[in-house]
Amino acid sequence: MTASSASALLPVYARADLAFERGEGAYLFGNDGRRYLDFASGIAVTALGHAHPHLVAALKDQAEKLWHTSNLFRIPGGETLADRLAAASFADRVFFTNSGAEAIECGIKMCRKWQHDFGDPKRYRIIATEGAFHGRTLATIAAGGQEKHLKGFGPPVEGFDHVAYGNLNELRNAIGPETAAILVEPVQGEGGMRAASIEYLQGLRKVCDEYGLLLFFDEVQCGMGRTGKLFAHEWAGVTPDVVATAKGIGGGFPVGACLATEKAAAALTPGSHGSTFGGNPLAMAVGNAVLDVLLAEGFLSRVEEMGALLQKRLNALIAKYPKLFEELRGRGLMLGIKCRVPNTDMQNKLREAGLLTVGAGDNVVRILPPLIIEERHIDEALAILDKVASHWPEN
Repeated sequence: MTASSASALLPVYARADLAFERGEGAYLFGNDGRRYLDFASGIAVTALGHAHPHLVAALKDQAEKLWHTSNLFRIPGGETLADRLAAASFADRVFFTNSGAEAIECGIKMCRKWQHDFGDPKRYRIIATEGAFHGRTLATIAAGGQEKHLKGFGPPVEGFDHVAYGNLNELRNAIGPETAAILVEPVQGEGGMRAASIEYLQGLRKVCDEYGLLLFFDEVQCGMGRTGKLFAHEWAGVTPDVVATAKGIGGGFPVGACLATEKAAAALTPGSHGSTFGGNPLAMAVGNAVLDVLLAEGFLSRVEEMGALLQKRLNALIAKYPKLFEELRGRGLMLGIKCRVPNTDMQNKLREAGLLTVGAGDNVVRILPPLIIEERHIDEALAILDKVASHWPEN
């Protein structure tokens, strides 16, 4: 073992030399004895902050009763969570997974199988967008289409075509006799925090209706309240056929979900899909606890309010330091600052100053606070950002 590899872990992560001992609300406490304001949220996962008492109580209670039985038997907590998600969204059916990539895989299979059973069996290809990120499995890196994720893992899984994000004309021109569905993130996360316009999302629905395609939204990162709506596509008032979500749905516990209309879901019949751990009692207990908070009266409107305030403050900061920052992107509490200096340098300096952020494509620093933040957290974050920016050498 080399000196640079301190453990037997596969070295696929460029980890910061920092570990955390505990968390509380919007804060993490490191093994260096410092407190950090967490505006990374484990990459939009710890949506309700750390050690949220309602989530902790739900997990403890379930852990003392039952962990796993498999999907050979009914799991009442999963039935409840599915019913609640369906009642609060466009969906009629829900399949639970362990991750976002698995939720995307379920959606890909559903779209292909629906065309095979109810549409045109020749249709299997899915149009996705440039700059997309849909996961790390062989199929999802092919759906994302980014060379940095595909390199060395070829040949890419067949069946994905890519067009410019936000360009309906290019998308229309890419539709062929084998096209089955369109897969789009309403807000691109890894791709640089680009938010689709309302007109674009509405246009996608019209195109799918015109050509007999399924509309598949990837809301793994932008779903579960992150933009101020339960799902980001709700801002456009469109009804998709399939939505994949994960990250915030478990508040830190591994869980994902593929939601679908009755029409689309009819393609997956007994034996056609499954998961050993998906929808296990522990995950379902936590998922229901997360929904208790997200769907409570006034919670999402509060997220929208804090998002608007944070955006206002960040725009003022960007205007103050034009040599360092170019623009603000995103929606709600899913924001990104496009930098003029290397985003990794900015991210490191912010961490050193006590603020945790996340990098993204196109030289963007992601700002992903927990949805429970208050104005005082925004004040603290902006004070750190301003301090780091004011001491930047090029400024």
